[in-house]
Amino acid sequence: MSLNILHVFRAPIGGLFRHVVDLVRGQIDRGHRVGIIADSLTGDARADGIFAELTPQLALGLSRIPMRRQLDPLDAPAIFHVTQRIRQTGADVIHGHGAKGGAYARLATPGRRVLRAYTPHGGSLLLNHDNMSGRMYLALERLLLARRSLYLFESAYSGRIFRDKIGTPNGSVRVIHNGVSQSEFAPVTPVPDATDLVFIGEFRPVKGIDILIDALARLHDSGRTVTATLIGSGPEKASLEAQVKRLELQNSIRFLPAMPARKALALGRIMVIPSRAESLPYVVLEAAAAGHPLITTNVGGIPEIYGPLSANLIPAGDTQELADAIARRIDEPAQAASLAAELRQRVSAAFSVDTMVDGVIAAYVDAMADAIPVRNAVLAAE
Repeated sequence: MSLNILHVFRAPIGGLFRHVVDLVRGQIDRGHRVGIIADSLTGDARADGIFAELTPQLALGLSRIPMRRQLDPLDAPAIFHVTQRIRQTGADVIHGHGAKGGAYARLATPGRRVLRAYTPHGGSLLLNHDNMSGRMYLALERLLLARRSLYLFESAYSGRIFRDKIGTPNGSVRVIHNGVSQSEFAPVTPVPDATDLVFIGEFRPVKGIDILIDALARLHDSGRTVTATLIGSGPEKASLEAQVKRLELQNSIRFLPAMPARKALALGRIMVIPSRAESLPYVVLEAAAAGHPLITTNVGGIPEIYGPLSANLIPAGDTQELADAIARRIDEPAQAASLAAELRQRVSAAFSVDTMVDGVIAAYVDAMADAIPVRNAVLAAE
């Protein structure tokens, strides 16, 4: 069965964008007609290039409209635009990604039966009830439960957090892990001027980059000169640069703009992802697939990637634990390489992009046939 599928999401950056692009390409390869609605206020030259490459393949077209992260008067025309695109394209599925994309997909009123699918990614799941903003957004998510949908979680962890923070999903539920392609399992050779460490991701507090900088300062204070490359962009960049300057680490830490993951991996001998919270991060899958030594935290869906190797994860927000892990990886390269090889084998067996794409399409078809009742038991079983 060939489907008309519209994907809607806000920012064309990070793992969410990677997920949508992989999903779109896979769905097109399988004979489905696909379109995209994305934000026009965010993105960069790399995102523009990806959109330019995809556009000729998008049978349902690409439209970019203003979508702000916070609640905004622009939300009303954006919802109207999504509604119109559903009607114009004859979409069978409107798949929202992230908090804004999910809200638009569920609030659109196409006037006929359309499958509404929602993948939260991080989005509202990273918020808490301990502040007004968090309470407000989580309350809005609870209101949107009234719209029966297909809920697709990229990790069992995300499914549990959704249930705990927001409530029982109203509709079908599937856990479908993110995946990587075969080409990503080729090893990455560090460039001659590679630093000891590399971080890849958005510069936001949840990523724990400040903890990494503090850990490097602690290592320097103990007489160890450890270098790092921080690759990405985001609202915390200025404060992170100020932190580096305050700790007098300018000669040891460099900042570079976002770039493809494999190019970024080559700029450091060990990847460090010190996140305070995550869902199922692509950057961890990408490093693992390349067999790159990796240090990351025991948060979110990362233990689902590591499986029986999860004892090697470190606690989030612990500067000394991170500093000790960095020192161990540098001092014991053979052990670091052995762990990287084991993790690569696990990702190869369990985290395929083809499995991800096929799983999402199967979930659409089953939900459209109303063949799956509410299945929160799936979350507990994962």
